[in-house]
Formats: sequence, C-alpha cells, structure tokens
Amino acid sequence: MIIPRLTYVVARVLIASVFVGLGVERLLAGAHILSDRAVASPLWNLLFTFEAVAGLLIMLGWQAGRIALIMAVFLAVDAFRSHPFWNYGGNMQHEQLLQFLKNVSAIGGLLLVSWIEGHEFREPNP
Repeated sequence: MIIPRLTYVVARVLIASVFVGLGVERLLAGAHILSDRAVASPLWNLLFTFEAVAGLLIMLGWQAGRIALIMAVFLAVDAFRSHPFWNYGGNMQHEQLLQFLKNVSAIGGLLLVSWIEGHEFREPNP
C-alpha cells in the first residue's frame, strides 16, 4: 500500500506544480521582481494568487479532491478562452492546439485527483 500511495502523492504534486509555478511567476512579475514580464492588474494578481494557493493546497493534500475539481473547471475555461486554435491557421494553429491539449491533459489529471480523493485506496470488500 505504501508504493501506490507514494506514487499518488508524487503525481498529485506534479499535476499541481504548474499552478504553483505559473502563479508564483506571475505574482513576481506583478511585484516587479521579474522585470521582463508583463505586469497584470490587481484583479489578475488576485486570480494568480488563487492559482498558486490552490496548487499548493493540492500538493499538500488539503481538500485536494474539491480543489482539483475547481481547478479542472478553471482550466477548461482557460483552455477555450486563451487557446482558440480554431481561429488560427498554420503554425499558430498548431501552437494554440498544443497549449489547448496541454490544458485538456491537465484537466484529466485533476479529475483523477478528485476521483482518487473520493475513493482513496480503499480495499475491496471480500
């Protein structure tokens, strides 16, 4: 039982790392620590804070199933809003499709986290 649990924890940390990493990067840009990045409005900084904190909570396992479900919805909205590959052609379409599919892939991982948290390594009844 130790190995499946450890594998799950590592997977949960890896799935959430994108939210922590990007959220922190965007917040550092907002604080003018990363000077080569665009600075966002206070409302966007609030969203980036939510993104980083949600990722950290998933990593730590606190309400990971519920937060993963919220982040899956957040990422679905982001996929359709930020990466409309259907509006492009050629190389730009490929780049947007790649980003869209990365979001879809992460949504799958987040849904697995949510499901596993609801069925966490229970032994089947004989």
